[in-house]
Amino acid sequence: MRLAARWMAWVGVAVAIGLAAATLEARDRWYQRAPSQEHLLYLTNGRVADRLSLSFDAVMADVYWIRTIQHYGSQKKARSFSGRFNLLHPLVDLTTSLDPYFTVAYQFGALFLAEPEPNGPGRLDLGIALLEKGLRTEPTRWQYAQYLGYLHYLYGKDRLAAARQFTRAADMPDAPIWLRPVAADMLVEGGDRAAAQTMLEALEQSEEPWIRDLAKRKLADLSRDPTRDVPQQEER
Repeated sequence: MRLAARWMAWVGVAVAIGLAAATLEARDRWYQRAPSQEHLLYLTNGRVADRLSLSFDAVMADVYWIRTIQHYGSQKKARSFSGRFNLLHPLVDLTTSLDPYFTVAYQFGALFLAEPEPNGPGRLDLGIALLEKGLRTEPTRWQYAQYLGYLHYLYGKDRLAAARQFTRAADMPDAPIWLRPVAADMLVEGGDRAAAQTMLEALEQSEEPWIRDLAKRKLADLSRDPTRDVPQQEER
């Protein structure tokens, strides 16, 4: 009887959380909120939220992830540029504190944070910090290091930092083999041709024929290109 009562209580809490999320979505769709409500975040501490959510951390993380997406979308369309995206980092940080294994929240949350103004907050530093937070929980999840490479390449315009992250990802278990050629390309674009050549020469010994052929072509391109070893960073 006690087990049945406890189970019913858990089901009741889960249903209540689901209804709360549905109510929030319906309210946002049909009723316009005042600006003070738009920028109100009731919980900002992951430990407090973890205690209040009982055993439904993953469910609460889903609710806060929905709020994260809603906030990001609404702020992209906002007419006023004052205080935009100010809840984005607290929301996604809270989401990943409730569920430290929420892969999508780390990856897309980092992209949301790094998106330059006016379509995002332009906080590359926070996007990087979020992915590093994920790697502290899962040190061998190569996708997080891969996304760090993308952030440095797309938003930081730092090819050498991108190369380090792609190489970091390639060193992790089960990482795809194509990450090293990408890292080599970043090294070439960043001006470190010597490091690129060393990496490509190692790839020439790969067991995969297409990797060997790719490495040979890229080494041939390097030998024909007289560009000096000067970093070619884009202006920020």
